[in-house]
Amino acid sequence: MKISRKSPELLILIMTVGAGLSWAVWLNLLNNFAIEKVNFSGAEIGILQSLREVPGFLAFTVIFVLAFVREQKLAYISFGLMGFGVLITGLVETNLTFYLATIVMSTGFHYYETISSSLTLQWVDKDKTAEFLGRVIATRSAASIAAFSLVWIMFEIFDIEYLWIYFVGGGFSVLAALFCWQYFSYFPQEVTQTKKVVLRKRYWLYYALQFMGGARRQIFVVFAAFLMVEKFEFSVGEISLLLLANAAINVTLAPKIGRLIQRFGERRSLIFEYVGLALIFIGYALVESSAFAVFLYIADHLFFSIAIALKTYFQKIADPADIASSAGVSFSINHIAAVFIPVVFGLIWLYSPSLVFLAGAGMAILSLLLALNMPAKPTAGNEVLLGKFS
Repeated sequence: MKISRKSPELLILIMTVGAGLSWAVWLNLLNNFAIEKVNFSGAEIGILQSLREVPGFLAFTVIFVLAFVREQKLAYISFGLMGFGVLITGLVETNLTFYLATIVMSTGFHYYETISSSLTLQWVDKDKTAEFLGRVIATRSAASIAAFSLVWIMFEIFDIEYLWIYFVGGGFSVLAALFCWQYFSYFPQEVTQTKKVVLRKRYWLYYALQFMGGARRQIFVVFAAFLMVEKFEFSVGEISLLLLANAAINVTLAPKIGRLIQRFGERRSLIFEYVGLALIFIGYALVESSAFAVFLYIADHLFFSIAIALKTYFQKIADPADIASSAGVSFSINHIAAVFIPVVFGLIWLYSPSLVFLAGAGMAILSLLLALNMPAKPTAGNEVLLGKFS
């Protein structure tokens, strides 16, 4: 798939680099910064992660903002705001200011992710979407490699303070947003998007899988890396190397995963993903070796790349005019569980970390049962095998 200069595909990839680098810096430093500088335990990290997901739960409100700001411009504003939130994180000294900086970062991040997903499904042809989304993941991973390498060099070799690393990571996104705003013209929308919240009965399986994906993702995002730091005492440098290896694997494999989804279809791909994730979460619950924990973390992240199939499933069944609104609605549905799971499971973590990961395995199994109801060739009017709505 060739990408021309000043094309919408190139814009998406550049924004992916800008947002991906800031996010990677924030993710890389989070657990060590929280434990070493703000004295967080599992309970506080759970509260922070729940607060981080509140803007994701409110992602449906993007449709109201789009009544006043065109979608492409809002993408620039959103990932610039995300970068600003990362930048100011280095200044925090208390729980409250850490929470507030995280909310700023998260608001930009979730609005950007919502709009980026919507624009991709609008701008890219259906027969090329899975491959392009694989390229997006590979691009984000390449940006992450740069970020993790930068963090490792600045922290391990030059012993630079957290403050300046946050400044560099967040500032890059702000500058990238300004560059895109100036460099790219506004691309026309072939279909006028619905400017209201859309919930359709025939999309129910997509909504259900989004909900379960959001719940399951919290177990990985919040607690897998925390396990590495708390149980196996990984340093900032070791976490950087782990994330670096993860990203390097994704750069190579994510585009191939996109092509495999095009070949085998969404149903088979999602079934494979959910079986694999169930086994990985069980492994987390039982792990006693740091080497095996690293293997699980890398495999976990790779399996989540197959979630591309859920986006292409929706693109195939959706009314084209619903895409922008549904991107916000699905993001909100994806984050319903995310608002309370980090807090509740943070408290469970204090009692038994294994129970947290066994619950994740249960969520993966329930997702598998839902995926079995997906047709081999989904289209508008053929969204599910059972439970169809006219």
